[in-house]
Amino acid sequence: MAVIIDGKAAAERLKTRIAGEVAALRQQGRAVGLAVILVGDDPASHIYVRNKIAACEKTGITSTERRLPAAVGTDELKRVIEDLNRDPAIHGILLQLPLPGHLDENEMILAISPDKDVDGLHPVNAGRLMAGLPGMVPCTPQGSLMLIQDVRPDLRGLHAVVIGRSLLFGKPMAQLLLGADCTVTQCHSKTRDLPAFCRQADILVAAVGRPQMVKADWVKPGATVIDVGINRIAEKKVVGDVDFESVSAVAGAITPVPGGVGPMTIACLLANTLKAAKSD
Repeated sequence: MAVIIDGKAAAERLKTRIAGEVAALRQQGRAVGLAVILVGDDPASHIYVRNKIAACEKTGITSTERRLPAAVGTDELKRVIEDLNRDPAIHGILLQLPLPGHLDENEMILAISPDKDVDGLHPVNAGRLMAGLPGMVPCTPQGSLMLIQDVRPDLRGLHAVVIGRSLLFGKPMAQLLLGADCTVTQCHSKTRDLPAFCRQADILVAAVGRPQMVKADWVKPGATVIDVGINRIAEKKVVGDVDFESVSAVAGAITPVPGGVGPMTIACLLANTLKAAKSD
């Protein structure tokens, strides 16, 4: 039976460390500030923002929320971002996605200063990650790597398979694993015989948005399996991209859904905000 990787416990350890460093900066007269921009009335976005602000309060990070109507124009949203870029009390800017359809998400991300881009989505930060240079790393892949290293500290030479190639997760996840000296195979919707690639993986990361797609016979015995999927299949039931029950009988370690990667995403957002403040 696989070891269950406890993302909640890992996130709490990280937030405790962040709170200590934030408190030390406060003693030097330096507050750490995060601004969250929320456009429109999407219920899920409101929940995410509320959770992020609560996490800020718990760690001593000062949070500022800018709520804008769904009909806000491009120029007005850009002005808000530019004001926050210039504000020395704000070290991180989080633009809650998705945005209403009339707004170009890429254009808005480009407006955020790369040094305050705590989501790690700006092309400058993507380039820094590709080049192995310091920068902001997207929170979910960063948290996933931490969870992998909790159970496998030395990744050198291991074969990692990432299912998914999104800019938000799949591509940065592959880069982080390469940086940890893994041999990386990146799979996607057009990959032929996907299960055969998965069966070769010492580390298997699934981020495709298809409920319970990865079955036990896709998994190499003893592999570490990271499930990034969040799929609602009933009113109160959420599952990942991995068939947890069957795969946990084969894998060496596995993240649950919920309680795996999700808590680490918010913890890494706070870590990025602290990193931005320390480099200011």
